[in-house]
Amino acid sequence: MNKVELLKKLLNSSRGNLFALEIPTTKENENEIQDLIRVLETEKRIKLRENVQREYSVYLQGILKYASE
Repeated sequence: MNKVELLKKLLNSSRGNLFALEIPTTKENENEIQDLIRVLETEKRIKLRENVQREYSVYLQGILKYASE
């Protein structure tokens, strides 16, 4: 997964500018997803409100600041 794919998933799971998404993960790509989230936050495209690590998934909740399709 790259940041464009993650941003598209966030756009598809959003209502207005709020999003909530649960991404199935493995131990290998769990850190990759965390890095992509940090990149999107530093680019000021999203503001993460909640990040919950579950056994086989990551739950993300936040605000889309600006994302063009």
